Amino acid sequence: MQTDLARQLGIEFPIFAFTHCRDVVVAVSKAGGFGVLGAVGFTPEQLEIELDWIDAHIGDRPYGVDIVIPGKYEGMGELDVAKLEDDLRAMIPAEHRAFARKLLDDHGVPELPEGRTAPELIGWTEATAGPQVELALQHPNMRLIANALGTPPADVIEHIHAAGRLVAALCGAPSHAQRHVNAGVDIVIAQGTEGGGHTGDVGSMVLWPEVIEAVHPTPVLAAGGVGTGRQIAAALAMGAQGVWTGSLWLTVEEADVPPAQQQALIDAGSRDTVRSRSWTGKPCRMLRSDWTEAWEAEGSPKPLGMPLQFMVTGEAVARGNQYPEQAKGVVFNPVGQIVGQMTKIRPAKDVIFQLVDECIEATERLDKLMGTRADS
Repeated sequence: MQTDLARQLGIEFPIFAFTHCRDVVVAVSKAGGFGVLGAVGFTPEQLEIELDWIDAHIGDRPYGVDIVIPGKYEGMGELDVAKLEDDLRAMIPAEHRAFARKLLDDHGVPELPEGRTAPELIGWTEATAGPQVELALQHPNMRLIANALGTPPADVIEHIHAAGRLVAALCGAPSHAQRHVNAGVDIVIAQGTEGGGHTGDVGSMVLWPEVIEAVHPTPVLAAGGVGTGRQIAAALAMGAQGVWTGSLWLTVEEADVPPAQQQALIDAGSRDTVRSRSWTGKPCRMLRSDWTEAWEAEGSPKPLGMPLQFMVTGEAVARGNQYPEQAKGVVFNPVGQIVGQMTKIRPAKDVIFQLVDECIEATERLDKLMGTRADS
């Protein structure tokens, strides 16, 4: 499984694991994969703590950081960066905040403890993600920065390259992939609609070969519903240089996910997810819930654009994290359709080794089949 990209990064298996948990980053990288820390929910100060901890525990293994600088967002290029959050806050209709709070109150989710406030404008813009990039580049084992939404700004790409690191970006269409490559992105991550989090509407089996052909020889990572070694074998057979996974790591032992949320994932099937704008303002795949249904109901306010919608729902995320048992019906639970195969909690290294074993078995099965045909 040593693809050219795996050799370039010095990893054993071309399995990239997106996660918001530092423990998972370390466990995956130590098992031979490549852990990627999602930075969007961290302040610069919090991110520094997370990266210092990773450095102290990961040894000489490489890892990456995922940021979110959308190609388009509300107020982009129009608002004063110095007072960006205040200006964005003024754009939010009062009815949206009232609607979100009523949903929480109706489900009996307690208020946050006195003195604690929910973050609103996190890393959803260039202005807020910029400091995250600066911090990440100060860590030598941090080898890759990925942007989850759109082509990174030219100055960001140039800055990352100047530091000797690679730039990756997710896409949901060949045209997006071509824009990435034209801008200087090193790795394209083609994510099908089956994936968790922000996704487009084209399935992986259609999207992957389209993107691989469109940007050749730029390396492509296949993403979107990847949860078995058989899928990895298929992606490699199509010409991908590896796979980008995310949902799988929500139900590993190292994941910092409340037990109630993990159990909801284990109990869910592949048809229990939905793409909704109700949390971040852009289409995001997650478990269907009373929250997603309420925002779609007739007469409800329509979700705002990014980052305004999360400035409304940030309180719900914070209250849900604080009181996971009470917030079961309205918790933000992003996950892909592979959730139907996430049926037990295991160590991250066991997941990596099973993926590798399944990939080898699938490849050997295909080799045997092709050999048999050649002999006939």
